[in-house]
Amino acid sequence: MSALVAGMAMRTCLGDGEETFLALLRGRAGVGGLRYLDGPGLNVLRGYHIDAEGPDEPAFRASGWLTTCVREALEDAGVDPDRQRVLAIVGTGLRELRELERWSEEGGAFATDRLHFGAAVREAAPGIAGVITLSNACSAGGHALALGQDLIELGEADAVVAAGADSMTASMLAMIGLVSEQPAEQLRPFDAVRGGAVLGEGAVAMVLVGEDAHVRPKARVLGTGLSCDAKHETAADSGGIERAMRDALERAGRAPEDVDLVIAHGTGTAINDPLECELLNSIFGRDAACPLVTALKGALGHTSGTAALMSADVAIRCLREGSVPPIVGLREPIPEAARVPLVLDHWGFASLNVVQVNAFGFGGVNAVTLLEATP
Repeated sequence: MSALVAGMAMRTCLGDGEETFLALLRGRAGVGGLRYLDGPGLNVLRGYHIDAEGPDEPAFRASGWLTTCVREALEDAGVDPDRQRVLAIVGTGLRELRELERWSEEGGAFATDRLHFGAAVREAAPGIAGVITLSNACSAGGHALALGQDLIELGEADAVVAAGADSMTASMLAMIGLVSEQPAEQLRPFDAVRGGAVLGEGAVAMVLVGEDAHVRPKARVLGTGLSCDAKHETAADSGGIERAMRDALERAGRAPEDVDLVIAHGTGTAINDPLECELLNSIFGRDAACPLVTALKGALGHTSGTAALMSADVAIRCLREGSVPPIVGLREPIPEAARVPLVLDHWGFASLNVVQVNAFGFGGVNAVTLLEATP
């Protein structure tokens, strides 16, 4: 049994969901100078920020974006938590750790429960039955989507909000700075002269309902393949990722040739990009049957645990519009991508029925989702 996407909302460095998709089609990148934090000290000078007024860093930024997205997604779906059984699962990589960093610097009171997102969701939907926050690294949003589908299939809820939210933290930026010889100007997925990861931020929410719900769905969630190989603290493992891809196809009841488009994880890093290309060739074959492949992080930055759901939002818009955005920042593909049909330079039209979304996280926590068009 699948689940239907009845409503969705997003905030990225490029705007709301519709604004983001139009900017992606035009090849825009939302990268700019790093705000609020000591860029030179961290060896990080650029980031994909959501615009904020004034020079000061607002408090609980991720929570604010999440509240807005949950409220808009529920309205879009026509779902009322006061009258229906609605649960929420929020996937995140960093939670509200930036607020803890600021508290450690400035002192004062700090409510530890606000590290998670229960209060942010309940501000948008006071009648919601329960909120769970998952911190599953960069595949957290994919896990939220998978668990949301499980709850719908098991009849545990009338609707589930699968959501994600992340803002930049000094600790994560410092880690990126430590492994970078030079600060990257832009994230360049699958590019031979890539400079490494550049962080983004934002929030996204999707409302899932059952097949028997009286809604006009935006798309169908066929299934999500999950794996956790735990082979290395940070480096991806090909075996674990391949298991997640094949698990997704099996759960969805689809064959590789049924996939029309892949939205890749595409982190612009030395290990991930070649490995992802090799696995795409392994799963889909090294010929014209391989689906189109695009990636979003060159335009949106690496949005940590929110990335999978942001890709899912864009995937649904691709299905509905029949158009595919190019890989922003890609100029010279890596050799491993020679047989991968990457979408370059400009957007194009395509006949799309099934889209695959890849999300791989530290520790080998992986999620691969298949989405299908609906009438």
